[in-house]
Amino acid sequence: MMKRYVQFQPIVISAFETGKWHHPVHRHNHYELIYIKSGSGRHVINENPIPYREGNLFLIGPEDDHRFEIDKKTLFIYIKFTDIYIHQAENNSAGLQYLEYLIKSRETHFLSFNFTVDDQLIVAHIIALILSLNNNMLQNEALIWSQILMLSVIIQRNMPEIKSNAQRSKDIQTVFCYLHKNIYQPKNLKASIMAAHFELSADYIGPYFKRNTGITLRRYIHDYRKNLIRLRIESGRFGLKQIAAEFGLVDESHVSKLMRIV
Repeated sequence: MMKRYVQFQPIVISAFETGKWHHPVHRHNHYELIYIKSGSGRHVINENPIPYREGNLFLIGPEDDHRFEIDKKTLFIYIKFTDIYIHQAENNSAGLQYLEYLIKSRETHFLSFNFTVDDQLIVAHIIALILSLNNNMLQNEALIWSQILMLSVIIQRNMPEIKSNAQRSKDIQTVFCYLHKNIYQPKNLKASIMAAHFELSADYIGPYFKRNTGITLRRYIHDYRKNLIRLRIESGRFGLKQIAAEFGLVDESHVSKLMRIV
């Protein structure tokens, strides 16, 4: 049976250097940002080997099993955060949107994010700041969370653009990525707009989605948006007016109506 690591704290930071990976292949109940401070080798995620080197950053989700094959002694910096903490963010909706997109899109879990020269320097400084703040987690937890959201913004702008071509348009995962990325812009979720993006006909995109997922496109968009809104409401930190503005809805009544629809 595969080992599963369980974390109860909202955020845990750790840094260690090793030439040999001692952990078994495992999963966990939290998300992990893994920064490669130095070293090289391969990060095996769901049995997919991905080369890593200094400056790379990985995002791992609860259902990902992974291990490292180390060629050169590596200094790992782990930033672990639970799912519940994601919905406690305040006054940083852009960063929260980026983070939600990244963790929902499994495609991002198979990337070793390579940053531009400028962003690589910024990421290194943010990681160093997080390590420094970790000296007093009790006092600095909110500040560390803000740095995680900042990392999400930088990761997002360094992602390879999800481009349509004959091969990728057949991959349903790219459609999920598009939906998660555009859930805050309703106009981009219209069948005609999506069809044009994926170079499909407007009449084809809906049946294609249902055939590959077992659920209608409209229902998936509704359920996904409704779940995000529900988590915000339950956190008690977001008003209906703020939620309406964030999701491109008409007003508070639209939010309330959406949440009542089964």
